Amino acid sequence: MKLPVIKHLTQFIEENDEDFVIEAIETLEALTEVSSLKDEELDVIGELISNMYGAIEVHKSIKEGTPKKEALNGFMKRVLESIDS
Repeated sequence: MKLPVIKHLTQFIEENDEDFVIEAIETLEALTEVSSLKDEELDVIGELISNMYGAIEVHKSIKEGTPKKEALNGFMKRVLESIDS
């Protein structure tokens, strides 16, 4: 996951609508079923999906009243802690 990408996607959600990102996730998930995709391509799609889910989580936190910077940093901290476990 990349914080600048999540930050950008969070801004996109704020300016547009979360539904656009959800539909993009659904489209990318459907693409993963293409049998001719290489592992590298699946990795890229997976990274995009992860960043989009991250942006949705950050956006939910912001809607609950958490300041944007704190929501972004808190999310990344949780991700890093889950990796270290």
